[in-house]
Amino acid sequence: MNGLSKDVVNHLAVDEAGEGQRVDNFLLRVLKGVPKSHIYRILRSGEVRVNRRRVRPDTRLAVGDDLRIPPVRIAAPQALPRPLPARPIALPILYEDEALIAIDKPSGLAVHGGSGISFGLIERLRAARPEARFLELVHRLDRDTSGVLLVAKRRAALLALHATLREGHADKRYLVLVKGRWRDAKRRVELPLAKFVTGGGEHHVRVEHASGCMARTVFYRRRVWANAAPPLSLLEAELATGRTHQIRVHLTHLGFPLAGDDKYGDFAWNRALAKQGLKRMFLHAWRLSLPHPTEKRVLTVESPLPPDLAEFVARLDEAQHRDGDGDG
Repeated sequence: MNGLSKDVVNHLAVDEAGEGQRVDNFLLRVLKGVPKSHIYRILRSGEVRVNRRRVRPDTRLAVGDDLRIPPVRIAAPQALPRPLPARPIALPILYEDEALIAIDKPSGLAVHGGSGISFGLIERLRAARPEARFLELVHRLDRDTSGVLLVAKRRAALLALHATLREGHADKRYLVLVKGRWRDAKRRVELPLAKFVTGGGEHHVRVEHASGCMARTVFYRRRVWANAAPPLSLLEAELATGRTHQIRVHLTHLGFPLAGDDKYGDFAWNRALAKQGLKRMFLHAWRLSLPHPTEKRVLTVESPLPPDLAEFVARLDEAQHRDGDGDG
């Protein structure tokens, strides 16, 4: 139980790892083995005090707060096999300071464990940095999406970055390859999205005008390979909102499926692309610009196209040059 005694009143001084955290979540973290229902009971009864005062479960903690924890009972241990530890992973770092890490996430790596995956990027990063007291994902990228991913090294930085993202003060840009000849230099798309579960139990997102939440994406034309069969376009997507699968669903709804998208895309075309060497979804988080969480400056981080995507684009350029310039 993290060095706490179960038989006496304990007093903990809140450190930087607990700054800004709700007291119930803090207790759930430090009182390993204590039933969740018991933690909420001692909160409701007033046995938990912060600086000698009764607190609600949603009270936020600050560094230096004195947290009084009464004697607690520990659930009987269950005879479960010990889980294998996460294997450390060496990840390409785009930027790092005392507040955060910007990682160049590879495609195919989930950002966290779950849904049949024991460990994701964050668990393996913690294993690679056992001395780090705090490492938390600031945002998420789909497993097959590559590019800029932020990890906070301090709770204060995490809260500040969450507020920045929530309030729409971050500029997030993606590079996408789509089927079709995109004609607009700039196109603003506003379409509401709603989540649903298919008959097979799979979670999907679709455009739903009646009950969906508005999602806004701005697309900029980068390149067009008009002579390709079918024609292809490379777009830059700016996320004005951050809905689940927003870019992918918007593009499919507009009739420009994303290359390699095995959930919303053109499945027959995806198989043809795989034979041509594109064996993943062409969705890359190439730039993120936002206010630094602890310094008065704007932080901009960029990730170049990974080799597999860059090589595929180079082959398109080569084929177009061979067959004629078109309008690319």
